[in-house]
Amino acid sequence: MVFAGFKTPSPLNGPDGVPRAIVFDFGVVMFRWRPEVLLQQVLPARAVDAASARHWVQQIFQDYGGEWGEFDRGTISVPDLVAGIAARTGLAPAEVQAVVDAAPAELQAKPDSVAWLHRLHEAGWPLHYLSNMPAPFAEHLQRVNTFFNRFESGVFSSHVKRIKPEPGIFAHAAAHFGRAPQQLLLVDDNPANVAAAKGCGWHAILFRDAAQAEAELADYRW
Repeated sequence: MVFAGFKTPSPLNGPDGVPRAIVFDFGVVMFRWRPEVLLQQVLPARAVDAASARHWVQQIFQDYGGEWGEFDRGTISVPDLVAGIAARTGLAPAEVQAVVDAAPAELQAKPDSVAWLHRLHEAGWPLHYLSNMPAPFAEHLQRVNTFFNRFESGVFSSHVKRIKPEPGIFAHAAAHFGRAPQQLLLVDDNPANVAAAKGCGWHAILFRDAAQAEAELADYRW
């Protein structure tokens, strides 16, 4: 099948004839995620320009470590997340709560990525997802996005108490998908996650946009 000027490869393109599977990350890949814009909208008195927005992104999310990383892992509740970030940063608890409350609406599906997902499904590719995602956000995304029916299965970090790029989540996901690591290709925007997947025996493509990732998959040999 040919789309956007290049061929959508068959899932039966491995040397052993075993169908391969594509595994999608969510934030940035399937869903919009613009934390600087989010903070400028929700905390305009704090994030008054691009520089201050970047500062507060680092303070609140800590590169998705710290309290937010544990929120992704599913080991702290929303009240504990809010209290921890407020105590550490000096933000008022109401300000932190406003960020948490607004985040799910920022995670809007990206039309070009959704269209690619549909093309892969129509071409016969088995599809899964592997995403670092807090449980309340995961439930929201599943509730409002109908394209989840394109996935055979998926793993959210908060449901398994593991997060990327830790090796354990890749082993858990492969077992959950019922596939050997070498049969899986991860599409992820985070270089650390791509490197970790490869270190666990997976294939991986670093996502910059849907057209680039689709073209790389078309040329990929595995």
